[in-house]
Amino acid sequence: MPELPEVETTRRGIAPYIQGQEITEVRVRHTRLRVPVPADLAERLIGARLDTPRRRAKYLLLPLVDAPGTLLWHLGMSGSLRIARVGDTPKKHDHVDLVLASGDVLRYHDPRRFGFVDWLDGDESRDSRLAHLGPEPLSEGFTGERLYQRSRGRRMAVKPFLMDSRVVVGVGNIYAAEALFMAGIDPRREAGRISRVRYQRLAGAARDVLAAAITQGGTTLRDFVSGQGEPGYFAQRLNVYGRRGEPCRRCGARLKHVVLGQRASVYCPACQR
Repeated sequence: MPELPEVETTRRGIAPYIQGQEITEVRVRHTRLRVPVPADLAERLIGARLDTPRRRAKYLLLPLVDAPGTLLWHLGMSGSLRIARVGDTPKKHDHVDLVLASGDVLRYHDPRRFGFVDWLDGDESRDSRLAHLGPEPLSEGFTGERLYQRSRGRRMAVKPFLMDSRVVVGVGNIYAAEALFMAGIDPRREAGRISRVRYQRLAGAARDVLAAAITQGGTTLRDFVSGQGEPGYFAQRLNVYGRRGEPCRRCGARLKHVVLGQRASVYCPACQR
């Protein structure tokens, strides 16, 4: 699934092509995504200009310059937004096109159709999908103190705690595993039994691993590509995720595997306590 770095990479990739551009045509080839494509999407968008794209957690928000409302896009499990040109033949799983006055096309590709594009009227912060999200992990609102305070009395394992979007957004399975390794914390440890100092270390590790992944263009494991169709390269730097049974890059111990919150997690039994 595209996580925060992949979505941020997509936002940065498409922004120069779509910002300020007028939408001249909307082509919907398949309406049955996870959320049905709004029937009046073309009516709302044709003739409008796109403002600066933003990201909130794993959502992309495309506001309009001269009209109220925002396009809310989620890439789901296998989705990607790419820049094509008018006349480029769509592929089998290219479901939605926004044709721009420049001749560029913002094209949504999603083989599994678990993503969606929806329309938000008015105050987007009141939308149920956005209203209860925690702080962005690269913002000043995300600190070790916040993790420490929110974890008190929590008996769940620290890895699913870190992946809870009400605690902090966008720290998905890959980056939670990597941050916990960098901080030296066993992913099975109870969230409420971790000290303030260790949470400060974990918050810093989460910021570092996400920033590095964004710099590298995300993590390509199966389907992710950027807005220009380029893969991400952070997978080459993964320390634990997807490396079950391999030697730890730090100490050489064999990496172990456990299921936490129905998600696979790999960790080093020597480095992570």
